[in-house]
Amino acid sequence: MVVDDEASIRKFLRASLGAHGHQVFEAATGRDALSAVIAHRPDLVILDLGLPDMDGIAVTQQLREWTKIPILILSVREHEQDKIAALDAGADDYLTKPFGIGELLARIRVAMRRTAPSTEPVFTTDELQVDLARRVVTVAGREVQLTPTEYDVLRVLVVNAGKVLTHHQLLRQVWGAGYDGETHILRVNISNLRRKIETDPTRPRYILTEPGVGYRLRADS
Repeated sequence: MVVDDEASIRKFLRASLGAHGHQVFEAATGRDALSAVIAHRPDLVILDLGLPDMDGIAVTQQLREWTKIPILILSVREHEQDKIAALDAGADDYLTKPFGIGELLARIRVAMRRTAPSTEPVFTTDELQVDLARRVVTVAGREVQLTPTEYDVLRVLVVNAGKVLTHHQLLRQVWGAGYDGETHILRVNISNLRRKIETDPTRPRYILTEPGVGYRLRADS
């Protein structure tokens, strides 16, 4: 489902995504989008923030009241606060205009795979492997010893692999509501994790920083 008030953007995405085998539904307003998602039950929503009748963040919040459908924000707004607000509202990813269709398709693949049912409790990306059932983390076959908190941070990132998680989301899911704003605790644990799982912690391959927003765990696309 493509939700954008610009007909040219909808036309471009319909042609580009259709050429890669996707069936595309369209909506030009937030209210039409909410109705269309109920009617068509799409696998993913590509959502603009600047809609004529309601903000895309409000659309995201209303969708999150009843569905976990992946929501990918596609917007000209590039300020950190806009990204944080959209992600905290429940969006899965954020891509700014102008954009490349190759990157968009990769983001779609990651989001779709993340929501696909899986019976395998082992997450793998490159040489990093996390066995969620056994709580075992290995890099290139070598077991890595993590503290309970470090593992909890990594587990949340694994469960949401490929999705940008804001500082606020990670703090609430790992430490609880009382730690809102305690970003230094999160940064220390991320730093320790990188030191243990990254070949070069200064140039991380797995735990990627979204500047001013949060972190994303690499998911091979």
